[in-house]
Amino acid sequence: MGTIRSRKTRQLRDSRAIDQVHGDLRNPKQLAQFKALIPDEDRPANGIYHCVECAKFFEQEHNLREHKRGKNHKRRLRMLKEEPYSQKEADAAVGIGGNAFYENMLLKKEEARLTKLMEKEQARLAKQSKLTGMEVEV
Repeated sequence: MGTIRSRKTRQLRDSRAIDQVHGDLRNPKQLAQFKALIPDEDRPANGIYHCVECAKFFEQEHNLREHKRGKNHKRRLRMLKEEPYSQKEADAAVGIGGNAFYENMLLKKEEARLTKLMEKEQARLAKQSKLTGMEVEV
């Protein structure tokens, strides 16, 4: 009797997996499919107030706002910043076709680093032009 009850509470407590939420954020069609699984009448407030990142529904807009200010939501956002593992990454870990994958990954990291540097430089130039009152081309 205890295992059935604990299994039910675990199912209620668990939310969607991180990779599923990544798919929801990237593909609105997948999010629509998730929302269509359960009828709106069975959801709190007929499914109006929904936190996509945490895959939770709320009764009132106030509850949703308070949830978005909370620690659990912010923790989930930090977890979602990391890309989920792909099949290529798993193959590279085993040793199948790893060189091309790692070269591509290094290129992406270098590109991200360079774009961040460009943004900082543009912000610095914009700030400098405000201080001097002159137009600076970027």
